[in-house]
Amino acid sequence: MKPIAWMVGIVLILVAVFYAFNTFIYNEKQADTALPSMKTGPVTVFPIEHATMVLSWDDAAFYTDPVGGSAAFDGRPLPTIILLTDIHGDHLDADTLRAIQGEATLIAPQEVKDKLPEDLATQVRVLGNGETMEEQGFTIEAVPMYNLPDAANATFHTKGRGNGYIVSKDGFRVYIAGDTAGTPEMRALTAIDIAFVPMNLPYTMDEAEASDAVLAFKPKQVYPYHYRGPNGLSDVEKFKSLVMAGNPAIDVVLLNWYPNP
Repeated sequence: MKPIAWMVGIVLILVAVFYAFNTFIYNEKQADTALPSMKTGPVTVFPIEHATMVLSWDDAAFYTDPVGGSAAFDGRPLPTIILLTDIHGDHLDADTLRAIQGEATLIAPQEVKDKLPEDLATQVRVLGNGETMEEQGFTIEAVPMYNLPDAANATFHTKGRGNGYIVSKDGFRVYIAGDTAGTPEMRALTAIDIAFVPMNLPYTMDEAEASDAVLAFKPKQVYPYHYRGPNGLSDVEKFKSLVMAGNPAIDVVLLNWYPNP
C-alpha cells in the first residue's frame, strides 16, 4: 500500500502545482486584459474607449473626455487634471464627470463650459485656442481642432469651438488631437514625443489623411485613437503601414480602444 500512497501523493502535488501555475497565468492575462497600458518615457497610457483615456505622468493623472461612468475607470489612477475637447456626447458627459472628478482640475474651451450644468461649469478653467496655462507643474496649450472649411464634413467641428491639447513637462511633449482634420496647425507642430490622432469618417479623417498629417509633424510615437465611425472601425493597420512607409522612425502603437465593440 505504501507505494500506492506515495504515487497518489506525487500525483496530488503535481495537480496542485499545475493548478497554481495556471491560476497565476490566468490572473496575469486577466490583469493585462483589465488594465491594458503602454509606457513611454514618463507617461503611461491607459486606453479606455474611443476619445477617452488616462495618462499617468509623474504624480499626475490626466483624464481626457471621460465618458462611460465611473466603472470604466476601475483600477486606473484617480484624476488630477481632466481635459475636455468638445461638446459632443462621445467627449462630454456630465454624469461621468460628477462621478470621477474628485479634486481634479477641469480644463475646457468656452463652448464646452457653456454646455455643462452650473455645478460643473463653475469649476472649469477655460482655455481657448492658442492659449497656455500652467497646472500642477505642467504646461497645457490649447491647439485648434476642426474640420477644414472647404471639406464636405466642415460643419461637424468648426474652428474655435473645441480644443486639442499639448501637455508638456521637462521637455517631454504629448499632443492630444481631439476631433480634427489634418489642419495647418497640426502639420506645423514640432518636437512632439507622443501624439494621439483620430481617424473616423465622416467626422474627422481617413487613414490616408491622418498618416499624411503625422508624416508632416513627425512625432516620435503616435497612437491612432477615436477610430470608430458609422461604418465600424477604421483600418489602423493601414494607417500604421502608411506611416511606416513614409517614415519608419515614427513608432506607431496600436492599442485596443474598443474593448466592447
